[in-house]
Amino acid sequence: MNDYLAKRDFPAELKTMTPKELEVLAFEIRDFLVESVSKTGGHLASNLGVVEISIALHRVFDTPKDKLIWDVGHQSYVHKILTGRVGEFEGLRTMGGMSGFPKRKESEYDVFDTGHSSTSVGLGLGLAVARDQKGEDYHVVSVIGDGALTGGPAFEALNNAGHMNTDLIVILNDNGMSISPNTGGLSRHLGSIRTSAGYSAVKNQVKKGVSRVPVIGEDIVSGIHNAKDRIKYAMIDGIIFEELGFTYIGPVDGHDIREMCRVLERAKSVEGPVLIHALTRKGKGYTLAEENPESFHGIGPFDPDTGAPKKKSAGASWSDVAGNKLLQIAEKREEVDVVCAAMIEGTGLNDLEERFPDRVFDTGIAEGHAVTFAAGLAGAGRKPFVFIYSTFLQRAYDQILEDVCLQDLPVVFCLDRAGVVGADGETHHGIFDMTWLRTMPGMCLLAPADGNQLEEMMDYAAECDGPVAIRYPRGEAGIIEGLGAFVPGKSQTLREGTDVCLWGVGSMTTVALEAAGILEEKGISATVVDMATVSPMDRDLLHRHAGSHKLMATIEDNILSGGVGEAIAAEVAGEDIDIIRFGWPDRFIEHGSREDLCEKYGLTPAAVAERIMKDIEGKA
Repeated sequence: MNDYLAKRDFPAELKTMTPKELEVLAFEIRDFLVESVSKTGGHLASNLGVVEISIALHRVFDTPKDKLIWDVGHQSYVHKILTGRVGEFEGLRTMGGMSGFPKRKESEYDVFDTGHSSTSVGLGLGLAVARDQKGEDYHVVSVIGDGALTGGPAFEALNNAGHMNTDLIVILNDNGMSISPNTGGLSRHLGSIRTSAGYSAVKNQVKKGVSRVPVIGEDIVSGIHNAKDRIKYAMIDGIIFEELGFTYIGPVDGHDIREMCRVLERAKSVEGPVLIHALTRKGKGYTLAEENPESFHGIGPFDPDTGAPKKKSAGASWSDVAGNKLLQIAEKREEVDVVCAAMIEGTGLNDLEERFPDRVFDTGIAEGHAVTFAAGLAGAGRKPFVFIYSTFLQRAYDQILEDVCLQDLPVVFCLDRAGVVGADGETHHGIFDMTWLRTMPGMCLLAPADGNQLEEMMDYAAECDGPVAIRYPRGEAGIIEGLGAFVPGKSQTLREGTDVCLWGVGSMTTVALEAAGILEEKGISATVVDMATVSPMDRDLLHRHAGSHKLMATIEDNILSGGVGEAIAAEVAGEDIDIIRFGWPDRFIEHGSREDLCEKYGLTPAAVAERIMKDIEGKA
């Protein structure tokens, strides 16, 4: 642990530190972040970019009375350091350790449990309105990145805040980069602001000078709106925010602590909503992260001298398999397009984007729009593949239902990071998708057991004339020996037994096979089925096995409520068979390694086998 940081009384001590001491503090924080995250893994580049902003916020504002809300929240490490948690970084993102995101149960300084994008302005506005209704006195500050600002909820909140004219401070942390390079009109607009002259200064000087003219000065000020508008649109600065009703301040250097403090003090005295446009550099202070911020956005343990990961994957990841396969499909089929929501690299699409730049569309952090856009492509005869993490596709539920399924359009959804993803925790686990996707009329829901099956499913999806969703987990894809060819709408029996029938769903088929091996050693004969097609269900095979076994177990990387096990139990309700359902409990699953979480919640092969043995022994 860093002794310099550990011995400080933060945030109180920030109020009395000299400018020079604050600069030293920024250096120490960056040094600590690189050292700490290199051991545990985590979000590095984004946190290195908000060091000065975080220091200035806790120096100027009286936290936790004043409320700070971090959009997404992966950039809250500095905030945690400055609120007494430096000693907890050794357990960052491990089970039982400190979360990599704000958590209300963790500290009174964490106002909301954030994890998804574009929500901080709306949350801040709600807090500010409640404050006014209750007659309380505190400041509310929402920090949002330029990538998150492209999301629809952020615009809706900005529009609402400007209309309500409530005191609210929004800091736009503009580093020109979300996880992938930012795209879209707003990103280009912010880019122009970064290089433009300051409109605010011109506006204030004109207003101040004219108002001093005797007798008619104030009338002139009130009557020069047209001239002011011409100045605004000529200078470009902050137009969109001022038209929404915000007082715009900026651009300012987000790495200049003194300037940030001065601007924040100014913002505190302004009535109504204020937006501070701070320019920062992702990965600031660590050359490797500055040069390659995408790689250091979310990273595992690494060598701080070289940036090389300490643990190298032995095989291709699910994301790589999907991206490489789609590249092969796109080379053969001109009508194939790709839609992604700011996750080109994370979903394995880099090579495909380089090969077909005119057929890969990054909508920015706008999942709902991405799906509707894909529906439009499909409606005009194209074949769109939509790549979005499972947890983020939840934001597009209505669009999938109304714009794709209702129209029966051939859109393919590739749900990366399905199931428990590990250290990012509650907001990032993709454990709900099978529950809501399998209920959508017309949706074909697939879950590959290995990398080869994923490729076969993508070939099928490319030919399918209706909506298809393929969900696959994070990590290494692997290969299952003896797994036969994928047949749409069918499940396949991988081994025959007599005592219990195990239905593995997707990657959990491996768990089923290993559990069956353990059971065999104990004298229990187990059938194993790979349920490759979740919906529509292979009812014929299901009833055949239900008629020849007294016990059936389902194993899925999804919550139990509304999951595959529940669907199977409902289907065989009239059969003389008992059902054991393995899956995640109906609660939000904490952060921790996948191995630790599976151990805790009984989803390892050994735990599955043990529970089945107890059930069989109990009936003997």
